[in-house]
Amino acid sequence: MYFRAFFGVPGSFRAADGTTPVNAVRGLLDFISRLVEAYSPTHLACCWDNDWRPAWRVALVPSYKTHRVAAGGQSIVPSMASSPDTRGEVVPNDLAVQVPLILAVLDSLGLAVIGKDGYEADDVIGTLAATAPMPVDVVTSDRDLFQVIDDERSVRVLYIARGVGNHERVDGAWLQQKYGIPPAAYVDYATLRGDASDGLPGVAGIGEKTAASLLTSYGSLAGILAAASEPKTKISAAIRSKLAAAIDYLAVAPTVVAVARDLEFDRDWDDLLLPAEPRDAERFGELAELLELSGSADRILASLRGAG
Repeated sequence: MYFRAFFGVPGSFRAADGTTPVNAVRGLLDFISRLVEAYSPTHLACCWDNDWRPAWRVALVPSYKTHRVAAGGQSIVPSMASSPDTRGEVVPNDLAVQVPLILAVLDSLGLAVIGKDGYEADDVIGTLAATAPMPVDVVTSDRDLFQVIDDERSVRVLYIARGVGNHERVDGAWLQQKYGIPPAAYVDYATLRGDASDGLPGVAGIGEKTAASLLTSYGSLAGILAAASEPKTKISAAIRSKLAAAIDYLAVAPTVVAVARDLEFDRDWDDLLLPAEPRDAERFGELAELLELSGSADRILASLRGAG
């Protein structure tokens, strides 16, 4: 979300020193304010990449996010991990300097920031969504998180690919209408389709429509592969050939695509309660003045008080 804020808010916004950019800080606060005003949540968690490219995922699919790895001299996002990945992710310099500021502002407000060493923010989200004792709205522009949707448990996605102000409420019915599959099939669907943005090749020659059709007919990736191996299968020779060529990838990719559901955190649900007032009002006031957050600071305070 702070990437989206950085690219969506003019870079002319600067701190009181006249040089430090603050557009990502301001934009993120405005995003949170708008969503809190719209949905009045009781709890809120800002989920963080302690490891944006976990070694265990790379070991399974070496191409995983390879194109995002920073070369020498390029900026990287600071990590909260105890042992951060020093390779880092390519990030514009004007955004990299704002990440510590974002963390400081969120901390002063009392908004929980949760990460887990060795895991991505999606894994944190997956675990919180799977274990929450309450309805959950996941705010993301990442389609892979459609896998956490659960109508029975009231878990849905607020999909912000077209902007926070134009987001879509994604539930099982929406997913079925859009892609022709239920949430439970999304990991297998994403595995077959692939995702260039994550360095996941998918199965060459199998796109979204074919993947959805196969899953509709056979229920799961395992069902598809079992059917493809039958002598009298209805799966065409061309599709069988494509599946066979990708069999090594198909053996490991679902583990890479699936988000964790069972991480342990050193905090409980009360730590995620939405504060009605800043946890450290003096510090937040200092940051708001230093970073010239002006209207963004006023809006986040008003939204917290309104929700409370």
